[in-house]
Amino acid sequence: MPHPSSFFLTTPIFYVNDAPHIGHAYTEVAADVLARWHRQAGDDTWFLTGTDEHGQKILRTATANGVAPKEWADRLVESSWKPLLDLIDISNDDFIRTTDARHEEGVAKFLQKLYDDGHVYAGEFEALYCVGCEEFKPKSEIVDGTGAFAGEKVCAIHSKPLELLQEKNYFFKMSAFQDRLLALYEERPDFVQPASARNEVIAFVQQGLEDLSISRTSFDWGIPIPWDSSHVTYVWFDALLNYVTAIGYGRDDAEFARRWPANHLVGKDILRFHAVIWPAMLMAAGLEVPDRVFAHGWLLVGGEKMSKSKLTGIAPSEITDTFGSDAFRYYFMRAISFGHDGSFSWEDLTARYHAELANGFGNLASRVLAMNAKYFDARMPEAGVETPADAAIRELASAAAERADARIETFAIHEAIAAVWELVDALNGYVQEQQPWALAKDPAQRDRLATVLATATEGLRVLAELLAPVIPQATRKLWAALGAEERLGALDAQPLREAGRWGRLPAGTEQRALAVLFPRIETEAK
Repeated sequence: MPHPSSFFLTTPIFYVNDAPHIGHAYTEVAADVLARWHRQAGDDTWFLTGTDEHGQKILRTATANGVAPKEWADRLVESSWKPLLDLIDISNDDFIRTTDARHEEGVAKFLQKLYDDGHVYAGEFEALYCVGCEEFKPKSEIVDGTGAFAGEKVCAIHSKPLELLQEKNYFFKMSAFQDRLLALYEERPDFVQPASARNEVIAFVQQGLEDLSISRTSFDWGIPIPWDSSHVTYVWFDALLNYVTAIGYGRDDAEFARRWPANHLVGKDILRFHAVIWPAMLMAAGLEVPDRVFAHGWLLVGGEKMSKSKLTGIAPSEITDTFGSDAFRYYFMRAISFGHDGSFSWEDLTARYHAELANGFGNLASRVLAMNAKYFDARMPEAGVETPADAAIRELASAAAERADARIETFAIHEAIAAVWELVDALNGYVQEQQPWALAKDPAQRDRLATVLATATEGLRVLAELLAPVIPQATRKLWAALGAEERLGALDAQPLREAGRWGRLPAGTEQRALAVLFPRIETEAK
């Protein structure tokens, strides 16, 4: 087992058959917020993301574009997927591609072990296959086609006709792990989250598991089966293994022991692969199962899941070009209850940007620092006698930090931000009630003025630390303006779980002018 403070977090690896949309970016940002939080809290954090580049879907897309599949993957990874990470400020520690030599070698070793240990056999297979899902579809996801597809069986997810495939394949004896999986879900109720996802997984496994076809012979774009090169590895069996090949499986035992097991963040449409197939694979290989599998909901546009094929995909740059990356990150983490479906709205984005970021947080920071500059020569004032109003802010800062950390532990990112925003709202109310601009007119109230502004400024210090995982650019600017870089060090090196401890910004700390963090934006109706 790794040290208790270790935190290995993964996103799914995304297909490179098309450019990313905000649904992909949503997953990346959620993972990044969690990783930044744990990293800033001092945990031994490792954040992995990457791309899935094998399989029939990639082969067909590449062929349609007149290039070899590897060339197609290279092009999209460099032009679309890696730039996405920079666009939305993702702090991943590693980026794995399933065409990496380290991955292909690890997959071969894993497969060989399962084969040698008797978990794989050869057999004939015929079933309906969805190229979009890269999956033989269960009956629950096969529906009758309508319109142009009337009389055909279609995928319930992609609404496209299924293909009847008949091949000689190698099979993984997944059915042998049904009881062990059910025991896992019973013994560790937090293994699959949220509760609705756990219930779905249990119901699926209780219906009975079949053995899993893990090879293909109808095409050759994949990792060869090590004992039979006429077969390539089923793309999902290949892709799931990225979580261990990236951290040294079969190559670096020390690094693997340090990092594994992982926390997997996935979309709910691929929950079954991660919560059923993946732990069964690990059990067969004699490895620990993941710490947890968390399935978040879909982003909906016009009531439908984000999809390029249905023309509901929105490029992340359409948002960041206008609002910036911090607003992108904040909106999707705050506006949507993480773990459930959520609808994207340009109107809601604009309203939250102005009300919460520009007027709520940004204006608070600007006002307080401007008053420090005006009344205390741009230095941190020295607090005097504490009143109940001051104590309430100090106590709330501590409570908000504790509640936010607890919510992050359960991946309830929206609730963590809501806890922090209680302090934003309270500080705005405090400044309005105490009216430091009025106190400044009375020399006899000089000490009280100092206490009020010191309290508000220390509150900003707490907010800078707690919000750094969510809005890293704005908080970095605020941190520098507070003068905290010289006195406290870099923002991302702060012990985040101590953020609520009061009085860490010393009196007399020299401060700097703060540019507007979230300028007002005039937008046209989308």
